[in-house]
Amino acid sequence: MRFPKLFRSIRRLSSHLLAIILGVALTVSTLRVLPSLAEPAPNSVAADTPELIAQRQSPAAAAIGNTSFVTAAVNRVGTAVVRIDTERTISRRVDPFFEDPFFRRFFGENLPQQMPSEQLRGLGSGFIIDKSGLVLTNAHVVDKADKVTVRLKDGRTFEGQVKGIDEVTDLAVVKINAGNDLPVAPLGSSKNVQVGDWAIAVGNPLGFDNTVTLGIVSTLKRSSAQVGISDKRLDFIQTDAAINPGNSGGPLLNDQGEVIGINTAIRADAMGIGFAIPIDKAKAIASQLQRDGKVAHPYLGVQMVTLTPEMARQNNSDPNTSIQIPEVNGVVVIRVIPNSPAANAGVRRGDVIVQIDGRPITSAEQLQNIVEDTRLGQVLQVKVQRGSQTQSLSVRTAELQNAS
Repeated sequence: MRFPKLFRSIRRLSSHLLAIILGVALTVSTLRVLPSLAEPAPNSVAADTPELIAQRQSPAAAAIGNTSFVTAAVNRVGTAVVRIDTERTISRRVDPFFEDPFFRRFFGENLPQQMPSEQLRGLGSGFIIDKSGLVLTNAHVVDKADKVTVRLKDGRTFEGQVKGIDEVTDLAVVKINAGNDLPVAPLGSSKNVQVGDWAIAVGNPLGFDNTVTLGIVSTLKRSSAQVGISDKRLDFIQTDAAINPGNSGGPLLNDQGEVIGINTAIRADAMGIGFAIPIDKAKAIASQLQRDGKVAHPYLGVQMVTLTPEMARQNNSDPNTSIQIPEVNGVVVIRVIPNSPAANAGVRRGDVIVQIDGRPITSAEQLQNIVEDTRLGQVLQVKVQRGSQTQSLSVRTAELQNAS
């Protein structure tokens, strides 16, 4: 009886031992297989890591990479960017009150006849456009200056001679005598510039020489009227590259290091908005300034604003309005300058210009550009809406004598 029980116990023990042996074998087999399956994983992760990192980079970091295109662009311009220092002497006379005999009777005759002279100093930027020493800058940088000093990046300074100024486009050409092998800034083309392109401003803001700032082109063809400079005739490149006083006249570069604009203006009531004159416009003006010292600009002689039917209705519904305006699209004349081409042709305040030479007019900027592109003395056929009537007037353009 005891043998069957013993046999059953041995059989159970054998089953347990067999199960343990099989479990150990499976475990060992698994340990041998798992490392072989896991080995490719680090290689796969390592292979994907650069792609994952690149996806996490900002657009600017991805574009710049290990070698900065900004550095390459600035190096291409090199030493062609200059600093321009100006001096202007202002003499002030004594108030006429001090010259009154009654006043002198009490205070003596040793009063000054003239106040001491005052020295005004200015700072701007520019860049060399010809090996002979022609420098392009802003008109407001050198206008009315008694002395102009041009400082090169290597520290050399030269007296600058102003060859020509055009206040209407805020451009000027200065000549320095520094030999015939000066570095020249490569000029690009502003017609190829697009919104979103890189923009690199180079200059001397606030006296900090050789400063570079980076941004993008924010918009194109921003009119001087929109910027708040009504006495200029320009369509600016708008950029968010930092521009500060002292940057005026310096170049705005693209990512290839080519000059696409001339930094010229900022708005005091805004941050991160600057404006540059397109280089294509500057090229044409600079050549005329080198040749003639000035640029002739045609004009009509009106002050005007863009008009829409909605604006006209608002004006006409105002009981205090001094004039009723036709409710049409066009340009309404606010003021006619006496003895101007417009005045001589019969243009009146309140007229709405709707066509010039058969071309529909929808904005003041459009009309100004048409006039700017005409020849001096050219006759323009101007159609105006005057009340309920349409008038056709012939206006002969004349030369603008004073930008202000």
